Amino acid sequence: MKIKSQRDFWSGLMFVAIGLGFAWGATTYSFGSSARPGPGYFPFGLGILMAVLGGVVLFKAMTIESEGGDPVGAFAWKPLSFIVGTVVVFGWTLPHLGMVVALPILVIVAALAGDEFHWGEAIANAVLLTLGCWLIFIVGLKLTIPLWPAFIG
Repeated sequence: MKIKSQRDFWSGLMFVAIGLGFAWGATTYSFGSSARPGPGYFPFGLGILMAVLGGVVLFKAMTIESEGGDPVGAFAWKPLSFIVGTVVVFGWTLPHLGMVVALPILVIVAALAGDEFHWGEAIANAVLLTLGCWLIFIVGLKLTIPLWPAFIG
């Protein structure tokens, strides 16, 4: 069988692999029941759903003709490394420096990954995201996320 769209084929294969991986990982947790689901119930269902959707995309890639075969382009390594690095930095800075410092770092460094970086937009996004997260997670849900750096208190 011939692959008719490389992009759809590889993205479908990625969704199937990740979905099955999450579903398999969720089997180590308790499932519970439909009336009282355990911690493995939801990730298992989402993993299976993701794998099924990936299978649909794979089927489309093998059956529906696309012009030029939709070749896969080169990887954008700079944006990929910026985004992955930003998530790692955020994971470390949140407990140590608090949300007020960690979220603006996350937004500004992630914005640097794009081709059209503007300081004003990045700062405005950082302020709005920090305010929104404070309202949702600390005020609304009353989670114990550190707001300020540990040395401030």
